[in-house]
Amino acid sequence: MSAIRLAVTVVSAAMTMSRHPAVRAGIHAVANNPKAREAAANATRSVAYNAGVIARHIVGRRTP
Repeated sequence: MSAIRLAVTVVSAAMTMSRHPAVRAGIHAVANNPKAREAAANATRSVAYNAGVIARHIVGRRTP
C-alpha cells in the first residue's frame, strides 16, 4: 500500500470517527475540563511528533 493511500485511509477513518455522537460527547467533555484539555494537547503533540519520526524513516531525509 502506498504512503498516500495509507494517509487517505487514516484521514477518512478519523473523519468518520469524529462524526460519531459518542466521540463528539467525549470531545466536549474534555474541552470543559482544563486538566484533561492539557493532557489531550500533550498527547496530540506526542502523536504528531511520532508520526513525523515514522514518516522520516519511511521517506528518508532528502538532500538538495
